[in-house]
Formats: sequence, C-alpha cells, structure tokens
Amino acid sequence: MRGLVQRVRRASVTVAGETVGEIGQGLCVLVGVTHDDTEAHAVKLAEKIWHLRVMDDEAGVMNRSVADTTREVLVVSQFTLYGDTSAGRRPSWIAAARPEHAEPLVQAVVDHLRGLGATVATGRFRTEMLVDIQNDGPVTVLLEL
Repeated sequence: MRGLVQRVRRASVTVAGETVGEIGQGLCVLVGVTHDDTEAHAVKLAEKIWHLRVMDDEAGVMNRSVADTTREVLVVSQFTLYGDTSAGRRPSWIAAARPEHAEPLVQAVVDHLRGLGATVATGRFRTEMLVDIQNDGPVTVLLEL
C-alpha cells in the first residue's frame, strides 16, 4: 500500500462538475493499493498519515502532525501509484489491485482516520476526478508499506 502525502493549504475533488470532497489546510493523500494489501496495511497507513510530522510548529519547523493541528485529510484513491515504468513508454498497471480489492481498503484508511479524530473528505471511487491541490511548501512524502 502506498500513500503519497501532500501538505496543502486547501484541496478538493470534483466529479462531473460537482465538488464531492474538500478540505482547508491539512493533508491530501493519494492512496494506491496492490494485490497483497490487507486491512492491517490500511490501518498502519492511516496511523502513519495521522502521526506524520510534516506540519509546521510555531517556529516554522515541520514538527507537528495533522493530529496536532488542523485534523483535516483528503483521501483520494490513486491506482496509478502502482504504475510500472521500467520498460517501454506506457506504464503497466499490473501491480495495481482490482477495484473490488482496492475500494474496501481505501475505505478502511478513511474509516480508521475518522476513528482517530480526523475530519476526512474523499474522492469518488471509479470516476474521473479533478483533484485541485494547493501544495504548501511544497511538502510531498511517499509512504510505502
């Protein structure tokens, strides 16, 4: 399981002209699932997101987590995080889990974050999404389990 975490000033997801998820300052996390991922991976990823110290403290040092600050997280499913570009010009998606396997695990990340106290917005699975991210810093960190 992979999570591409971006510290944002704001982020939103629009599907067919409708905003389906939106946060202010916090973290936008693009989540990719592979075939052997389990609910335990989803819980571990949620914990890492919640406690990741990439938010500024009073001195402007990345010393705080989203749990310590805004508590806002936007989670967006992103199968392309498992694109293999090692050969040729077209990525292979073979390592990305099928939607039937991935969707419940992405939802498990969301559910666990909410259980920890996060305000979580989401994209919409199996749709074309327009993700608008105002990256703050920029700060982008790849979490891989």
